[in-house]
Amino acid sequence: MAIDPRGKDLKAFLQAAPDEPVVMLNLLRFVPGGRGQYEDYLRHFRVHAESRGAQVLYYGTGDSPLVAEPGQSWDAVLLVRYPTRRSFSEMVADPDYQAGASLRAGALVEAVLQPTVPADV
Repeated sequence: MAIDPRGKDLKAFLQAAPDEPVVMLNLLRFVPGGRGQYEDYLRHFRVHAESRGAQVLYYGTGDSPLVAEPGQSWDAVLLVRYPTRRSFSEMVADPDYQAGASLRAGALVEAVLQPTVPADV
């Protein structure tokens, strides 16, 4: 299962609109006992994200789904607003950020990292 963004995916993500804001939707499924390790990662992450102008909008625990196929529930959801796609890409490439990224990888069995942009309704 994919956990971390890969080089070619990051390149395409950045090329789409490098200077436009983005909200990243994180759907998270933890390994047994991984929630505490993920929260350690979040403390590390916040330092690097906030220094680039990012803001955690929401972090919450998943509850029993109302509409989902078996196996589609998530343990937690995280929403983070980045001022630009470039700021996200620079953060994940930063060696200081990377030093704590293993906390995230070790805590998760599966993840979805979905960029979102505002839509007019």
